[in-house]
Amino acid sequence: MNAKDVLFELRTKNGLSQDELAEKVFVTRQAVSRWENGETVPSTDTLKLLSKLFNVSINTLLGAPRQLICQCCGMPLEDAIIGRNKDGSPNEDYCKWCYADGTYTYNNMDDLIDVCVKHMASADFSEEQARAYLKQTLPTLDYWKRYEELSDNGQFETFKRQLIEEINALHIEGMPKVEKLNALVGSYVNLAYRLPNGEKVKFLDDQTTYLGNQLESELGGERCIGVLANMDFIMISTYEAEGANPELILYKKR
Repeated sequence: MNAKDVLFELRTKNGLSQDELAEKVFVTRQAVSRWENGETVPSTDTLKLLSKLFNVSINTLLGAPRQLICQCCGMPLEDAIIGRNKDGSPNEDYCKWCYADGTYTYNNMDDLIDVCVKHMASADFSEEQARAYLKQTLPTLDYWKRYEELSDNGQFETFKRQLIEEINALHIEGMPKVEKLNALVGSYVNLAYRLPNGEKVKFLDDQTTYLGNQLESELGGERCIGVLANMDFIMISTYEAEGANPELILYKKR
């Protein structure tokens, strides 16, 4: 799809007239018309505004001329999983798991490999093959090549360790000691909990990246213990396979 077709589709899909779109990105209606006729393309600054407005990457706005991959984990990128800068604009260099709200969530390559291997392994691609592939590929990606420049000198890791200490200090019955917290996108862990009145409610934002882990209960049985947290809260729950029949154990504001 060409840029002109993408811009027309996004505008109409969002119910905007050419005048309304022009007002939102500070250009004239004639400029929008020229984009959609293929006569011109938006300037770099306008593309950034359009990217934030429509919640898509600049690459998508230009007709996807490049295949984007996360420059931290190597995952192919689509608009739905692209990371976000502090101002909420898409950052087409990273996925939501590796970069959230302007923060890099992985500072240790081995930790990232441990997480990725579990998702990559299959009948045709063993864990050993996946690990070997990642060990070869990750050092070639921009984040790891520029780690000293891009890293936060361990501030995020310090925050994670503090969270882990707070979680373990809760002494939840049956919950083993938390050793690691991984980046988890809300849409994948936003379970619906049943209230006493029978209604179901979700507590998370599908678009937000949280820190969490899944643990096996020390009490046995088939239920797992889920841990989720961020700067504002700590949430502990139990659930069956695939998140079935979730029960909220604790929701604590920090």
